[in-house]
Formats: sequence, structure tokens, C-alpha cells
Amino acid sequence: MSIRVLIVDDHAVVRSGLRRVLEAEGDLEVVGEAGDMRTAVFETRGQKPDVVLMDLVMPQLDGIGAIERIKASRPAIQVVALTSFIEEEKVTAALEAGASGFILKDAEADDVAAAIRAAHNDEIHLDPAAARILARGVRNRSAAPPVDPLTERELEVLALVGRGRSNKEIATDLGITERTARTHVSNILGKLRLASRTQAALYAIEHKLVTRPG
Repeated sequence: MSIRVLIVDDHAVVRSGLRRVLEAEGDLEVVGEAGDMRTAVFETRGQKPDVVLMDLVMPQLDGIGAIERIKASRPAIQVVALTSFIEEEKVTAALEAGASGFILKDAEADDVAAAIRAAHNDEIHLDPAAARILARGVRNRSAAPPVDPLTERELEVLALVGRGRSNKEIATDLGITERTARTHVSNILGKLRLASRTQAALYAIEHKLVTRPG
């Protein structure tokens, strides 16, 4: 089945270009467009997209607020944030709000499509520049010791997060419930003073808990 995509950008020419790029992919279907955040939130209810590709800087409601509203009303919808520039605060805020990806507007068409597919598979896809910025933030935070040491089980969960596993996949791998996996991830973030799952994955890689993601 095709992945249903809603494009959100306040420039018609950008929406048109993205539509052409995405519709050239056999597994992606553009089901609608929105030129402002309020319309985007409304369109998610009518068009029922699987993934929203959204510019973060737009009139009326800001991108972070729009992501929060979309995830609150339709949690199954994934959001890929699209932006012209990257700041750690903006990336972290978008991920905390529920975004599943962060990509620059000048990214190659294949990268945009890959971000949408990853989001649909409940995976995080970051532009390399965003990943580097978050990695620097993780290094700075990890200079301080954890609030409490991680348990053996939490280290196992953290290693799987570093490999890009979802809570459901972690639960299957470790023979625990998805709710328990979610609790472990939450406890890990608190102990390591990290703001997002993506930062936890980067922490795991930085501390050699995994050799590579994926």
C-alpha cells in the first residue's frame, strides 16, 4: 500500500515541487496540501495521511504547536519536519513534540522520500547536520554522570534504542510488554538528562553501546 502524505508549506511553488518529487516515488501518494498550520491540523482529520511533511516556520500557528496538536488528535500520524536551517533547540523541540524526522529543504529527493518512509516505519530520520548538532549536545550533557546508574536491563534497552528499534520492537526483542519498554526508555532519558529518544540513541552510539545504528 502507498504511504499517504500531506504536504504543509506556505509557498505554493515549494508544495508543487515536493508533490512532483514525491509522486515520482511509486510507494508515496500525496493526499493533500496545506498553506498554513491551522489548515494542516484540519486536513489531517479529513485526508487521514500516514505522514505529514511540514515546514516548521509558517504563519499563524508555529510548527512545534502544530506537531503537538496533530499528535494529540491523531497519534498514529507521523510528522517529518522540513526547515531551511537547523538549531539544536528547534530540533529537540520538534522531536519532543512528536516529530519522527528532521530534514533540510535543500536535501536530495531521495533523502526526503527516505525520511517519509522511516517515519512511516516508526523510525527516526535526521538530516546529517541535525544529527551532528544533537551529538554535540549529547557529548556536553554526558560529561556529567547519570543521576542514577543505569540498570542492566536499561543498558540493554538503550543499546536497542541506539540501533533504531521502536518500543514495540524492543519489547519483542527482550520479551517484555511495550508499556514496560516505554517505561524503561523514559527512565533512561531521566537518568541521563536527555531530552529525546534520538539523543538517547546518539548517547548509546557515543558510548559504544552499539557499533552502528540500524
